[in-house]
Amino acid sequence: MRKILIVGAGQSGLQLALGLQSRGYEITLMSNRTADEIRTGRVMSTQLMFHTALQHERDLRLDFWETQATRVTGIGVSVAAPDASRAVNWLGTLDGYAQSVDQRVKMAGWMETFAQRGGQLVIHGAAVSDLDYFSRTYDLVLIAAGKGELVSMFGRDAARSAFDAPQRALSVSYVHGLDPRPEHPDTEALRCNLVPGVGELFLMPTLTTSGRADIIFWEGIPGGPLDAFQGIKDPAEHLAVTLDLMKRFVPWEYERATKAELTDANGTLAGRYAPTVRHPVGRLPGGGMVLGVGDVVVTNDPITGQGSNSAAKCAALYLDAIVDHGDGQFDEAWMRATFERFWASTAQHVTKWSTAMLGAPPENVLDLIGAGELPRVADRFANSFDDPADLENFFYEAEKTDAFLAEARAAV
Repeated sequence: MRKILIVGAGQSGLQLALGLQSRGYEITLMSNRTADEIRTGRVMSTQLMFHTALQHERDLRLDFWETQATRVTGIGVSVAAPDASRAVNWLGTLDGYAQSVDQRVKMAGWMETFAQRGGQLVIHGAAVSDLDYFSRTYDLVLIAAGKGELVSMFGRDAARSAFDAPQRALSVSYVHGLDPRPEHPDTEALRCNLVPGVGELFLMPTLTTSGRADIIFWEGIPGGPLDAFQGIKDPAEHLAVTLDLMKRFVPWEYERATKAELTDANGTLAGRYAPTVRHPVGRLPGGGMVLGVGDVVVTNDPITGQGSNSAAKCAALYLDAIVDHGDGQFDEAWMRATFERFWASTAQHVTKWSTAMLGAPPENVLDLIGAGELPRVADRFANSFDDPADLENFFYEAEKTDAFLAEARAAV
């Protein structure tokens, strides 16, 4: 039986650990927190998972919360005018529904399942020196912990990294009490509000520790008016600033949020990081090698909502690659080839899209967003969240955008 160590208990690490465990591998999972510490800790993300990523969970029978979580069937886009009115407002329909489960709920539950199924769970904040020892006792070591000392083993890939500094200041609030959306009260949707020159506001339903809730997520251009959360420690103050900014820049969303209350004292999060692509193989002082997983090697800004989706797709691809490799050696060539498959199938498309959305939109993208009242345009853009590779066909190049818009108008 092949022995594999996975360091990190997030979406990619746990999904991969449970998947390999179900295939008969001897898995050790290392986490710096217990399941209870995760469940009662601070929110970690703004995850909304689309059909393909959800199907990877279903395939492994890990969709424990699917009947409880809200089914998100649409993606709406609004653009604020200079006077804070809505210049653009439309809704696209997803071919397959999306869902969000608070990672405190999911990761704690999956960790407990891994242990109940006989997996070796080690609660320990691993250091590089630990891995130097472990690399000699396991057939493969995978690093799925995207922060801290371990990430320093994976050098920045300058050719694939467009930025060397954060492009957005991020602020998250998990709340109860949002009113239904008046223009489509029966459709649960991810709402994307673009405020030109200022930033973006995203709202989405989620399942959290206290049941159904909503996530309010600001992305602010650094140094601008949305970059207002540094130094705020009080959760109530965090929510108050969030709502004040909604009232100022997206009043149509603020009208829904006048009764909003935090789900819990740990329901806020703020920070920033530089989007980075790293080389996938880390070298240890003793000569051993480890393979990076998920956002250890590809970290994008969450502006396109792809973090947990990419993590799930990475875990699924790595699972297949490990199983298909049989008794072969997990050498550097295999590690690099496995990552390149993930880059080609998923990560390059997400990285290109996220990079584009962080900059000033070109004329063809403005035309595309402005044409969202056309159902074919709205639906195609909405389903790109599940399949970002499709954006190559109509989003980046003006000629392709023009051809697509002509087809969409002719279909009306």
